[in-house]
Amino acid sequence: MNIQTQRRIDAWVGPFLCGLVSLWHSCLGRRSTSGQPIQKVLVIMLSEMGSMVLAGPMFARIRHNHPGAEIHILQLKKNQSVARLLGLAPETHLHGIDDSGLFSLLLGLVKVLWRLRRLKLDAVIDCELFSRISALLAYGSGARLLAGFTPHTQEGLYRGSFFNAAIPYNPYRHISLQFIALVDGLQSNSVPRTKALPVTLKPQESGLQVHFSEGDMAGFTRDLHRDHPLFMSAKKRILFYAGGGLLPIRAWPAAHYAELAKGLCEQGHAVGIIGLPEDQALAQAIQAACDHPNCLDFVGYTKNLEALIRLFFHSDLLVANDGGPGHFASLTPIRTLMFFGPETSALYGPLTPRAMALDSQAACSPCLTAYNHRDTPCDGDNQCLQRIQPAQVLSVALTQLEMCEPRDPAYA
Repeated sequence: MNIQTQRRIDAWVGPFLCGLVSLWHSCLGRRSTSGQPIQKVLVIMLSEMGSMVLAGPMFARIRHNHPGAEIHILQLKKNQSVARLLGLAPETHLHGIDDSGLFSLLLGLVKVLWRLRRLKLDAVIDCELFSRISALLAYGSGARLLAGFTPHTQEGLYRGSFFNAAIPYNPYRHISLQFIALVDGLQSNSVPRTKALPVTLKPQESGLQVHFSEGDMAGFTRDLHRDHPLFMSAKKRILFYAGGGLLPIRAWPAAHYAELAKGLCEQGHAVGIIGLPEDQALAQAIQAACDHPNCLDFVGYTKNLEALIRLFFHSDLLVANDGGPGHFASLTPIRTLMFFGPETSALYGPLTPRAMALDSQAACSPCLTAYNHRDTPCDGDNQCLQRIQPAQVLSVALTQLEMCEPRDPAYA
């Protein structure tokens, strides 16, 4: 099911269902029972995979505040690879919903609600900003404590009045801090619940780690030398993620990527273009426009998230549009340049000191927000990104390459 269809269902059907549930809850619903220990907690994070990395400090806070508690995670099935790779919860505690079509989505919702209610959860932490389906899933789980974002009096974001640990959404704080506030809010009684919470600074790192066996990584290194000798023998290895994913408005222009690639290749470096299978034509267009043998097409080479992260360990710099790869890179030593404009790094910047945000500070930026379901009013002419010139990025990229730590001999 495409993102526009999901938005329409959530916008038109969602508020009506949330209103009915709120009416039911006010008349016959269960009351919260505070003070009891939390032994089972469900984290709902349906949306993009990169958000799971930004939620790393939140998972650490759950374990700190509720040691020994079982952590369950509910996601769309297509986004579950991050939680599996990072070992955020046992496989039996990972719950998925198939959103490939309307029928599969409805069937998946019924099945997952049945499973969740059998768990007898103590708390649900709904990390979705203002999704009505996640709110309904939180209530339907039967948990006694429901933590989620509330708009308070802001228009257009209604999703019921049944959250008993509601946290006011704050568009001025990094999302990692807001996720932490959801956890702390489970134990707060102030109004708003965030008022009495301790001051927390933005985490410098996600606190998450990826572990590979030496044998598996050595095999990947051998394959890279065999399949892409030009990349492995270059002075520095740079990766481009030029695709826009579900939100093409976030993509820096392909012509800019091609000009940047040419500048880097002429310096003796190699550029590998990564992406999803649907990014193949884009990668080939950039490669053709660059017209240099050191500009290589890596689309399809990394067939899963695990392979992509292994490639990051073998590379020096990632230049990427706002999206999952930039956040996955924070789990590795690679340095990152990440383009922002439709969204802002103040809220969604990667949790690593090795990343740098590139932003033109256009007057209309950011235009994708929690308040509009990330549905931009832009006509597709994303000047906020087009104004970031390749020569400017080349200068920054060369500076970042000079700052790279010596590469691990295992990845040479």
